[in-house]
Amino acid sequence: MSKFDRKIPYNDLPLLPPKADIETKSILRKTISAGRALAQLNGTLLNLPNPTLFLDTIYLQEAKASSEVENIITTNDELYKSLVADRKIENSAIKEVLSYKEALWLGLEQLKKKPFITTNLCVSIVQCIKQHTASIRNTPGTTLSNTKGEVIYTPPSGEKVIREKLVNLETFINESENIDPLIKMALMHYQFEAIHPFSDGNGRTGRILLLLYLKLSGLLNTPAIYLSEYIIKHKADYYQKLRGVTENNKWESYILYMLDMIEETSSKGLERLNKITTTIATTANEIKTKLPKVYSKDLVEILFRLPYTKRRHLIDEHIGNPKTVGNYLQTLEENGFLKSVKVGKEKLYLNQRLLKILEEK
Repeated sequence: MSKFDRKIPYNDLPLLPPKADIETKSILRKTISAGRALAQLNGTLLNLPNPTLFLDTIYLQEAKASSEVENIITTNDELYKSLVADRKIENSAIKEVLSYKEALWLGLEQLKKKPFITTNLCVSIVQCIKQHTASIRNTPGTTLSNTKGEVIYTPPSGEKVIREKLVNLETFINESENIDPLIKMALMHYQFEAIHPFSDGNGRTGRILLLLYLKLSGLLNTPAIYLSEYIIKHKADYYQKLRGVTENNKWESYILYMLDMIEETSSKGLERLNKITTTIATTANEIKTKLPKVYSKDLVEILFRLPYTKRRHLIDEHIGNPKTVGNYLQTLEENGFLKSVKVGKEKLYLNQRLLKILEEK
């Protein structure tokens, strides 16, 4: 194979699986601890009375973090307010985050119908993220540059070459290989990012594929994990490790980075989940004690589905008629459980306890 040149399309990108040793002692040891942390998170999610309760919040947090990796920045408060408020969203960053969340849901729904990760699935995801109909890159000249404008990588060029690389990636992901699934996850992520099949949206599509693979492989029944938070914290390392594989075949340090990401985000996700469930129980008991006529299990669940709620949410869940739910929300605010916020002509109610947990780094 010719020597890698960052300014020349990497059409010689080796196919998977790599010829390098991807099961070193360090990697296998780390696989055990990362797998254990992931299993603990999975077990906790499976044992929740209502496992779907937090999904909107969790997927929005991941969407926000993944978009932030691409320097698309919004605040939690702006994001959740925009999601609940009955008005047109003008903020382009929020639109991008919501498109990412929609793409993740789309990917999960498609996996239910056809449990395979395919090129067509990747195309559907990127089209949803970018809200357009573009497909595989078919024009030359794509390069990746650093902040100084220096070319650091030129991905494979030519639609035929790109599709051939993607067919190999599909086969590797979906056919049984005698490789630990967490190691396999790291390999597929590198390969997708190195192929860089789209003109834009590759990073976010690649991070959605990580979540879909965790689901597909049975490692995480509900892919409720904020992998992108770790990448934001260790962003320079992330790109350095990817380049290390490309330029020097340094698979071990890259795989260890990805396993670290799984272990840390699983542990942190478990901690956050426990905080939320504890806060729900505490809040439920307080409302039941102080406001027995207002309390219901369904009401408390609505208050913790997203940080903001409004009368319509309670009416739709048959908590009461418009007058009743209006009185409930007002009483909850008067007793410090919620805080009302005007957005245009509409009144939203903020669960500050939930938002505080989501804001913790």
